[in-house]
Amino acid sequence: MAHLMGCCHGEESGGHLMLPRFRPGLRCGGLFLFKGSETEGRADRDGASDTEGKQDVPEVPVPADDTPEVLNKALSGLSSRWKNWWVRGILTLAMISFFFFIIYLGPMVLMMIVLCVQIKCFHEIITIGYSVYHSYHLPWFRTLSWYFLLCVNYFFYGETVTDYFFTLVQREEPLRILSKYHRFISFALYLTGFCMFVLSLVKKHYRLQFYMFGWTHVTLLIIVTQSHLIIHNLFEGMIWFIVPISCVICNDIMAYMFGFFFGRTPLIKLSPKKTWEGFIGGFFATILFGILLSYVMAGYRYFVCPVEFNNDSNSFTVYCEPSELFQLQYYVLPSVLQSTTVRLYPFQIHSIALSSFASIMGPFGGFFASGFKRAFKIKDFANTIPGHGGIMDRFDCQYLMATFVNVYIASFIRGPNPSKVIQQLLALRLDQQLHIFNSLKAHLIEKGLLPAVEEAA
Repeated sequence: MAHLMGCCHGEESGGHLMLPRFRPGLRCGGLFLFKGSETEGRADRDGASDTEGKQDVPEVPVPADDTPEVLNKALSGLSSRWKNWWVRGILTLAMISFFFFIIYLGPMVLMMIVLCVQIKCFHEIITIGYSVYHSYHLPWFRTLSWYFLLCVNYFFYGETVTDYFFTLVQREEPLRILSKYHRFISFALYLTGFCMFVLSLVKKHYRLQFYMFGWTHVTLLIIVTQSHLIIHNLFEGMIWFIVPISCVICNDIMAYMFGFFFGRTPLIKLSPKKTWEGFIGGFFATILFGILLSYVMAGYRYFVCPVEFNNDSNSFTVYCEPSELFQLQYYVLPSVLQSTTVRLYPFQIHSIALSSFASIMGPFGGFFASGFKRAFKIKDFANTIPGHGGIMDRFDCQYLMATFVNVYIASFIRGPNPSKVIQQLLALRLDQQLHIFNSLKAHLIEKGLLPAVEEAA
């Protein structure tokens, strides 16, 4: 991406220009572009100075005011600082209300919302690259970008359906065939897009085209891969989806509130408005919020049970017998606290780790996004949400959080799943099932778990 930034602004990197240096004069998509010949670029390479390069960097464009007219009229008497505070607050409450509504609709609707958010985030990042790429009239960039998005989603959703809904896949003949050859089909689809890219290469623009090829794939890695980890977390139980996302939202709100009222000490240069006061206040508020939210949600099977397909009802269900992780247990606090005994859900202890990550490491997703926006001289990824920017501006921390939660579940929570093992066994041939039965029977007899009568029989 740093290379691409050099392409956009005609800067030097390591003593070499990313693209030929051209005469200024063309403006496209909010970015200044330069056109000319490769000979001119090589001639300028030796004589260009750092001051010259800085002068070519365009000023940050002032975004249009996208605040709804009704809010503008209602808040017209306030200063810009307080007006922004109220706009952000009102729309934050609206988004939280919408979040509660989709939770009520169930896990499958949540999965579709995640897909929609993923597509919008992908669109926002690809649009930034296209604003540069389009000026060269090179073919197929946006077409190939969306084609690769389709291929990657087909691969990940196919893997997810096969893994979590094995019974449904084995019951339906078309799904069973698609599942059997899923990876081959996915590879064939990707290979088609790869060949299309090679055939689209245009002389004198090879380097830019490969930059954009890398741009698309990095976007797929950051957005699509991690969004599917969110879906995996959701299928483990909605509590693994709601608590982490809520902790990030809480940290974002509380860090903003503490920073707005008490902030004095800058935290990081990438985000000048972030302060240490907001960072520390957000941390403790998020820890407390995570513990309380976990206590409330852990008592409901709707939130703690994994999503499964029920053959009898022919539908997806979230009903189960809660595991020990979601059963109240007694804990004795250290002697310094007078050996007080408290009754907690084990998940509440795990929520401290989730809240800590959301407060300490989660903001680095936002810092990364801030650095990206500064590199391309943009204020927000888009103007989708007034006062907040684009969808990507709201989800920059969520993707990093989703990856952590998925790794955390795999490392400390998830164990062998007997129901999945049985589903896979039932998909085998009868002779294979009989062989596994005899092997398992002999093993249990050897361990003394089956009586001697069973061995004699």
